[in-house]
Amino acid sequence: MTKSIQITVHGKVHGVWYRQSAMQMARQLRLAGFVRNEPNGTVYIEAEGDDNALFGFITWCHRGPELADVTHVSIAEQEPRNYTQFEILR
Repeated sequence: MTKSIQITVHGKVHGVWYRQSAMQMARQLRLAGFVRNEPNGTVYIEAEGDDNALFGFITWCHRGPELADVTHVSIAEQEPRNYTQFEILR
């Protein structure tokens, strides 16, 4: 069963390849959705997939790429949006 979540990542997450790395991880886990930078300095993600893949992705989001310094990750469930791929929104 496909689940869908919203993730907001706080900390030093702009200018550290967070979006690109998140897209690569999401695609590796066969998730669909998107990632984008927010004007307030956070990264916002919507991701859909099975429970195990989402758990792995959330775990990765707490760590992020090597140059990131993640201080907080908030997660909320949402109704599935039926995304077909994972992409970076600008």
